[in-house]
Amino acid sequence: MKILKLVFKNALRHKLRTILTILGISIAVFAFGLLRTFVTSWYAGVDASAADRLIVRHSVSFIFPLPSAYTNKIKTVDNVAEVSYANWFGGTYIDKSNFFARMAVDVNTFFEVYPEFLLSDEELANFKRERNSCVIGSNLAEQYNLQIGDIMTLDGDIYPGKWDFVIRGIYQPKFNSTDANQMFFHWEYLNERMNQESPGRANFIGWFIVKVADINKSSEVSAAIDQVFKNSTAETKSETERAFQQGFLASTGAIISAMNAISFIIVGIIMLVLGNTMIMAARERTREYAVLKALGFSGSHLTTLILGESTFISLLGGAIGLAMLFPFVDVFAQFMPKGFFPAFYIETITLVLCMVAVLVIGIAAAIFPIQRAVTTRIVDGFRFVG
Repeated sequence: MKILKLVFKNALRHKLRTILTILGISIAVFAFGLLRTFVTSWYAGVDASAADRLIVRHSVSFIFPLPSAYTNKIKTVDNVAEVSYANWFGGTYIDKSNFFARMAVDVNTFFEVYPEFLLSDEELANFKRERNSCVIGSNLAEQYNLQIGDIMTLDGDIYPGKWDFVIRGIYQPKFNSTDANQMFFHWEYLNERMNQESPGRANFIGWFIVKVADINKSSEVSAAIDQVFKNSTAETKSETERAFQQGFLASTGAIISAMNAISFIIVGIIMLVLGNTMIMAARERTREYAVLKALGFSGSHLTTLILGESTFISLLGGAIGLAMLFPFVDVFAQFMPKGFFPAFYIETITLVLCMVAVLVIGIAAAIFPIQRAVTTRIVDGFRFVG
């Protein structure tokens, strides 16, 4: 208990220096946690990918459509449990700054291949029954104060014109990483208008979603699907949903990697801040450590004193940094444009990394002061004038 009392008193001996050090550590931990939250949130869509889903798209580029007639051919491939499809719609809702995914889907199968979108049986039945109906995520409903029965009007760009949709369902996300900022409506409704207004664009979809019966045979199923359409006018490229999502993020890979690197550079900054404080403290207390040695304090006692002070300051700064991080992320998530991230929240791994980092830094920052205190002879310590 006396050692712990000394640790606490030593930590508060130079109050201003200790407060500034704790403040520096807390700000660094806050910045580290925030950057890591950006990185993990950006990859949330990848992490939420299901192992039993494949994405089948045009082999040249995702922007080229595929014939809707491919559906029945894909169903004939071995180990294919279900086939659905979707088409990017684009458009504008109220204002161009309101970005969120708007897609035309196969209403009969889409929610079967995406069970993480939780929709009541009644809502699903109403959605299937009404051709110009739509389903939106709970985050969108909250952001725009929308309810079932409301009308959503989109101004088309890829598909010109005004499009009115009746909200017949609001889905809830099954997991934290599930995107609740999306809108789905009938592909048949889109296709009917294309048949009337632009027949050459009718009967095409953006991509197929294939649910495989055995996830261990996903690669074989991908190859078999691509083989079916080999040498056709629209060859396909089949890949796991995870690989598909990673392909979308490839263009921003350099930015995300930079943010990831900066977050770990911040850890080094924390070490420099705390290390500087501990080295200064050890230098000032050289004579005191000599006195303690003369009184019978062993090397382990001195190690406990210095290590305890370093870890106490480091952990306290880390705890304050995390305490600042939680409310900031909550506020930021409220004001951040919906749809920018599938989900924006602090993952457990971020908290673990923060606490492990401050603990390791607390220990590392004490190594040199401990070595100096333990190896300095008593007589040299008394001679030291700093």
